[in-house]
Amino acid sequence: MADSQVLPKRGPFRSTWLRARKARTPLVLSRRPRRRLGTLRWCGRKRLRRRLLQAEAAGADWRESGCPVPRAVARRPKPEAPRPAPAAPPAASGPATLPIPPVRPAGPGRALLLLPLEQGFTFSGICRVTCLYGQVQVFGFTISQGQPAQEVFSAYTHSRLAINAVHYSMPEKSKKEMKREARTLLRSHLSRDDRCWLMKNFSPLCSIVMLEQLKTSTVNFLVSHPGLSYVFVQESPTFQINSEHLALRSVGIKREKKKNGLRLTESVLSALEELVTVCCEEVDGCPVILVCGSQDVGKSTFNRYLINQLLNSISCIDYLECDLGQTEFTPPGCISLLNITEPILGPPFTHQRTPQKMVYYGKPSCKNNYENYIEIIKYVFSSYKRESPLIVNTMGWVSDKGLLLLIDLIRLLSPSHVVQFSSGRSKYMPNLTPDYVDDMDGLYTKSKSRVRNRGFQLAEFTENLEFADEEKESPVVFTGHKLICVQSDFTFRKTPRNRESHNKVLRDLAVLGYLGQLQPPVPRPLCPLHGLTPYQVPFNAVALRIIHADVAPTHILYAVNASWVGLCKILDDVRGYANGPILLAQTPICDCLGFGICRGIDMEKRLYHILTPVPPEELRNVNCLLVGAISIPHCVFKSQRGLEGTIPYITTDYNFKLPGASEKIGARETEETCEEKVHPKPKLYRRIN
Repeated sequence: MADSQVLPKRGPFRSTWLRARKARTPLVLSRRPRRRLGTLRWCGRKRLRRRLLQAEAAGADWRESGCPVPRAVARRPKPEAPRPAPAAPPAASGPATLPIPPVRPAGPGRALLLLPLEQGFTFSGICRVTCLYGQVQVFGFTISQGQPAQEVFSAYTHSRLAINAVHYSMPEKSKKEMKREARTLLRSHLSRDDRCWLMKNFSPLCSIVMLEQLKTSTVNFLVSHPGLSYVFVQESPTFQINSEHLALRSVGIKREKKKNGLRLTESVLSALEELVTVCCEEVDGCPVILVCGSQDVGKSTFNRYLINQLLNSISCIDYLECDLGQTEFTPPGCISLLNITEPILGPPFTHQRTPQKMVYYGKPSCKNNYENYIEIIKYVFSSYKRESPLIVNTMGWVSDKGLLLLIDLIRLLSPSHVVQFSSGRSKYMPNLTPDYVDDMDGLYTKSKSRVRNRGFQLAEFTENLEFADEEKESPVVFTGHKLICVQSDFTFRKTPRNRESHNKVLRDLAVLGYLGQLQPPVPRPLCPLHGLTPYQVPFNAVALRIIHADVAPTHILYAVNASWVGLCKILDDVRGYANGPILLAQTPICDCLGFGICRGIDMEKRLYHILTPVPPEELRNVNCLLVGAISIPHCVFKSQRGLEGTIPYITTDYNFKLPGASEKIGARETEETCEEKVHPKPKLYRRIN
C-alpha cells in the first residue's frame, strides 16, 4: 500500500523522496509510519540524508530504474532544468582523487593517514603524529619527514586541531621515481600490506602520516576526575562503524567536521605573515609584539599559532605573560617570562612549563591593585635579554581603567608592533595608534606633553631595567610602534552569562595540569594525591603571607591549611627566628619557583606538609609561602579515592555569615567549602635539607 501512495506535490523534494523509496527495500529507514518529506523537521531530513548516504556507500545506485515510478508522477511533465552530464571518470593513468583522507589501521594503537595535497584531517583527542613522507602542518607548526614525532592535544574546550598536507619543494621526478622513493622510506616503518595499500593510493605531493596512541600521566590524571573525561574525546552514537572508525578509536581520537576546526580570517593570516617576516628579517634588534583586545576574540589562539609559525624559522621565542586569569604556561594568577623552544600543540593545561622568571600575583584580576601589577611586570620584564623576539600577552579588560592600564604597558614595554583584535561581538575599543597613545594619559604615565621627539623618556622605569654597556651610553628613547588591526571571527560558546564559569573551568584545568606532574610516568598507575608523600617544612624555615585578604594572625594557619600556595624566594633571611610561624607585613615582589598544596599542618612538631612537583634542589631555595585567591579545584577534594567515612576538608555544614567566610573575600566558593580539619598523616615524610 505504501508503494501506491502519490508522491508529495512539492517539486524540489521529489528526487529525494524517490531515493528514500528506493532505499526502502535494502535498508529499513525506520519502524515508524511513513511521513511525507515535506512534514519532516530539519533533524529528520538530516537523519534521512545520512541513511541515504549509507545506502549509497553500501552499493546502491540511484540512477538505476529498478523501482517502478507511479503513474501520477510519470504523466506529470518535469519542470526542472536539464541536469548537467555526469563528470567522466578519471583516466587510469592519472592519480586518484580522494575526497576524504583515507585511514588504515597499522597495528594496535596505530593508524595510517594518507593526505593528498591541500587536504586536512580534523580530529579530537590526543595522539602522537609522525610524518613518514611529505610535509604536514598542525596548528601552524610544520612537520616534515625525518623529524621527531609531535604530541598533539585536540580538546573540546578549544577549537579542534587539524593535520593539513602542505606543498613542499621536490626535484623534478616521475611518479614512478616518487613511489620508489616513498617505498624505500616506508620500508622500516610499515608492513608489506600497508606499503602496497599506500602505493595503490599514492599521488604526487601527497603526505603520509602515522598516528599513534599517546598516554601521558598528566592527561590520565585530568580525565580521572569526574566530569572531565569529556575534555578530549566525547562518545556519541555512530551509525556507521567501519575500519576507519575502529582504527581511529584504537589510537584514541575521533574524526570531526571541518567546521569545528580552527578557521583563520584573511586579516589574521596577513598579520601572521607580516610578523613572521619581521621576526626573521629583523636586523636592528629583536621585535617586541604586544597582542591586545577584548575578551574571547582569539588572542591566546593567535599567540600559539604565531609561536608555532616562528619556530619553523627560528630556534626560540620569548613570551611575557601579563594575563592573570588565563595564563598559557603556568597556573593562573602569575606574571611570567618564558623561553619557548618547542611547538605548542594543545590547550594551556597540556603544556605547563617552568618559566625563566615568575612572580605570583595571587589573583585572577588586577583590579584594586594596579600599582603592584605594574611593578611586577617591571620586575619580570627586566630579565628579558633581547636575544630573541618577544610576544606579550595582555588581559581582555580594555575598558575604563583597563584601557588606561594597557596604555601604560605600551609605554613601559615599548613594543615594535601592537596587534589589536576586534570583533563584532566585542566592546568598542579605540585604535591604539602611536598618536593616540601619545595623546592619552595612562594610570601612571602622562601624555604627549611629557614626551619629546615622539619618544618616551621613562627615567623612573629604566632605573629598574638592565641594559648592555653600549645601550647605557646612549639615552633611552622609546619610539612609536606599528599598529596591526585584526578582525577576529573566532567561534566560541562563551556568552556574558557563562563566561565566568567557563573561565573558572579553564583555570581549574590549568591547576590540575600542573598537579599532573606529581604522577609517576606511564605505564605506572595513577596515585591519588592523598597517597603521595609530602615534604616536611619547619615553621621557622619559611615566612607566610596571605595576598588577597587581611587575616588575623591567629587564623593564618587555618587559611594556609589545604590551600594552593606559591613557593617563593625572598631576599631576607628568615632562619633567625626560633619558633614560628613567621608572618610578613607586606606582600613581597619576589621570584616564585613553583606551586604546591599545603597537605596538612602538624601543630605538635610545628611542620607544614607540602605536596609539590618542584624538585628538591629548587626547594632548598624556598623561604616564603604565599597564599592567594587561586583555589584548589573542588574535584581534588571530592574525588579522594580509597577513603571511608567523612572526606577530609569537605563539609556541607558551613556558616557563611562568619567574617571572612564569604566568597566575596576571594578564596572559597559556596558550593562545598574546605574545612580546617587535620588531614590523616601519611606514613612517610620527606624533609627539605
